[in-house]
Amino acid sequence: MKKRVKSEMTDDLRPEYNLRQLIKGGVRGKYAKRYQEGTNLVLLSPDVRKAFRDEEAVNEALRLVLRLREIPNGKKSGVPRT
Repeated sequence: MKKRVKSEMTDDLRPEYNLRQLIKGGVRGKYAKRYQEGTNLVLLSPDVRKAFRDEEAVNEALRLVLRLREIPNGKKSGVPRT
């Protein structure tokens, strides 16, 4: 199958929207520092999202998982847990 050339691609943007005007004054990398400092966004699957009312509920569940990982399971496999 041949790749489409840019000129063959359909442009869904309305003609009255001028991208140069819409992004005028935009700042490149405006949020880069915040991102590097640890802002961490995770996209949850719809079924997982339904199980939690808010971000605190998600954090609480993840903290529980972390605590459960610390409980020895009684097996002596010799393989360290990761």
